[in-house]
Amino acid sequence: YFFHSTLEGFFVEDALQGQGTYTNNDGGILYGTYFDGELNGPAQEFDGDGCLVFRGQYKNNSRCGECWFYHPDGGSVFGELNENEEMTGESIAYIYPDRRTALYGSFVDGELIMARLATVTCIGNGRPRFEISPNSPVYSSDKSTPTCIATHTLLPDPYESQRVFVADSLIKGAGQGLFAKVDAEANTVMSFYNGVRITHTEVDSRDWALNGNTISLDEDTVIDVPQPFDAVKIYCASLGHKANHSFTPNCKYEPFVHPRFGPIKCIRTIKSVKKDEELVVAYGYTHESTGGKGPEAPDWYKQSLEEFQQRQRA
Repeated sequence: YFFHSTLEGFFVEDALQGQGTYTNNDGGILYGTYFDGELNGPAQEFDGDGCLVFRGQYKNNSRCGECWFYHPDGGSVFGELNENEEMTGESIAYIYPDRRTALYGSFVDGELIMARLATVTCIGNGRPRFEISPNSPVYSSDKSTPTCIATHTLLPDPYESQRVFVADSLIKGAGQGLFAKVDAEANTVMSFYNGVRITHTEVDSRDWALNGNTISLDEDTVIDVPQPFDAVKIYCASLGHKANHSFTPNCKYEPFVHPRFGPIKCIRTIKSVKKDEELVVAYGYTHESTGGKGPEAPDWYKQSLEEFQQRQRA
């Protein structure tokens, strides 16, 4: 599809007045209020996929005042923009996909600097209110590097810790697994998969035994939870790496922009799950043989695939 930017509405002497619709050349749409051809008043913006990305105010074609920015993963940021249209200040909140759990405090251009856990008590068309948890730890931006998984390795994520726990897996020989702490509907973000950031080349060149907790983030980066950080006594800031594989999963991996960890993956339900149910995902190894060596996967996966295919044929 090729889009041309268009502006629709009621024009008076070549200037748009009142409600107008601007469609940009990538298919994104802005619904706004115009006065003498300039944006003045409330506006909503949607990306080319039809997802809401911004809701707030404009003054003389510039965003201003209290605004919402929405992530495709369901998270959002709320606060007052500065004169450079940046989400910078000490009264800004990142709100998790449940729209109740928030990190409220200091942000610079939308990036978390220092915040405490808060509960959103009023939301919708009205202004949200935030009740700060008095004993909350301080959360700050803590994006991993190739050598550092996190600065605060034992600080759990407040959203994740409401939804999942780690216990012995129900899958034979799988070690620990990830379980639902509460009932959850389909399409619910349950857990986060943070880790050190390494290259695909590094992963491909080493022994499979070292790749038990790796997941591809994008074409450049792999997220890895190496030993000893796979032990929850040493690292529990995120728990997504504890989810085991199944060929009949109840969850899937998806991209997520996390306030602490930056771009990572999350685990999202693909069907409703019950409290204490084990959360499982399809790891997505290549099933086909490459170069006559058999599937590009660890031995346990090949054996599990064989057993699953036998059951399917039975």
